Amino acid sequence: MQTPYELILGWRYTRAGRATRRNGFISFISGVSMLGIALGVAALIIVLSVMNGFQKEVRDRMLSVLAHVEVFEPSGQALPDLPRTLATIERNPEVIAAAPFVGAQALIAHGDDMRGALVRGIDPALEPRVTDLAAALSKTVLPKLVPGAYGVVLGGELARSLGVITGDSVTLIAPSGQVTPAGVVPRIRQMTVVGTFDSGHYEYDASLALLHMDDAARIFRVEGATGVRVKIRDLHAAREVAVSIASSLDPGLSVTDWTRQNRTWFAAVQLEKRMMFIILTLIVAVAAFNLVSTLVMTVTDKRADIAILRTLGASPRSIMGIFMVQGAMVGVIGTLAGLLFGLGVAFNIDTLVPAIERALGASFLPKDIYLISSMPSDPQQGDIVPIAVISLVLAFVATIYPSWRASRVNPAEALRYE
Repeated sequence: MQTPYELILGWRYTRAGRATRRNGFISFISGVSMLGIALGVAALIIVLSVMNGFQKEVRDRMLSVLAHVEVFEPSGQALPDLPRTLATIERNPEVIAAAPFVGAQALIAHGDDMRGALVRGIDPALEPRVTDLAAALSKTVLPKLVPGAYGVVLGGELARSLGVITGDSVTLIAPSGQVTPAGVVPRIRQMTVVGTFDSGHYEYDASLALLHMDDAARIFRVEGATGVRVKIRDLHAAREVAVSIASSLDPGLSVTDWTRQNRTWFAAVQLEKRMMFIILTLIVAVAAFNLVSTLVMTVTDKRADIAILRTLGASPRSIMGIFMVQGAMVGVIGTLAGLLFGLGVAFNIDTLVPAIERALGASFLPKDIYLISSMPSDPQQGDIVPIAVISLVLAFVATIYPSWRASRVNPAEALRYE
C-alpha cells in the first residue's frame, strides 16, 4: 500500500529537510515545542501521581486508626441499649465487624509537661476486628490493657513529647469533674504506660491514648460504651452504609463515616488537585501553541514548494494536510516522550526523592507538617488518559490556522520572485 505523500512531506518538514540556516532554526523551534509539550505532560503526570499517592497514603493511615463508620450518642453519654445496637449493626450485610468504645478528651501530664489527648476506651478483644492499628497491637500491647489496672497505650509522638517510656506513670486529667463548693474539680487518675504505637499518621501519634473501655467509663463517669466503631466491606461505600445503618437504629443516635470526619481535608486535597491540573495544563497549552509560530515559519519558508505542489495538481486540502501532519507529529512525539518520562519518574519516585534528599541534605516532607515523611506516588489511568488526550487535542488545534494559511497560498504569487 502506497504511503500518502501528505505523511511523507509532513514528516520531512518536521525534520526540516535541508540543512540550511533557516531550516535549522525551524527544526530548533520544532524541538523546543516537542520539549515543552513533553515537560508539561510529564509535570502533570508526576504532580497528579504524587497528589494521588499522598491522598491514598494519608487515607490509609487515617483508616488504620479510624473506623469506617461510627455510631455514638450525641450527648456523650452511654448508649441506652448496647447489645441491641450491636446486633442491629452487625445484621447489615455490608458490615464486617463492630466494637464498642468510650471516647473523650483529656489532658495527660508527666512532670511539668502536659498535652491534650484524644482518649479512646476500647475492648481489647473486639477492637482488632475494626481497625488495622489494633490488629497490629493485638498480640503485643493490647493484652496489657487489663480492667482496673489503669494502663494506657500512648501514641509514639505523644510519649516522646512527654518524655515517657513503657513502665512510666502519667497523670490523666478529665476536664468534666466533680462539683464542689469550691467549684468544679477535675478528676485525676494515675495511669501506667503499658506500651506505645506508631501508626505513621502524625496527628494521631501525637494525640491518641488507648485505655481499657471499663477504665475509661469509670474515669469519665459513663455507664458504658458511648459509641460503636464499625468496619465495612467497601470503604468507598461508607456514606451509603452509614445512611443504611442510621435508618435501622433509634432516631436519637448519630451515625458518621470516615469521609465526613475528615471532609475538610479531603475536600481541600480535591480542590488543590483540580487547580494543579488546570495550572499545569496551561503549560501544555503554551507549548502546544508554540506550534503556531513553528508552522507559520515553515509555511513562509516553503511557499515555493507549496506553489509547485499546487501546479502539479495538489488540492488545498492536501496542502493543509501536510502541515497538519507536521504539527501532529510534534504533538504525538512530545506527548509520548512526556508520558514515558512522567511515568518513569512517578513509578520510581520512592527511590529518586530519597536520593535527592541525601544529595541536598534536606527533607522535603517533615512529618510534623505533612503528616507523612516519604513521597508517595499513585499513577492512575483516570488522570493519565485525559492528560494525553488534552495534549494531543491542543497540539491538533494549534495546527489548524497555519495549515489553513498554507492551503490559501497563491501559486502565481509564490513563484513570482523565485
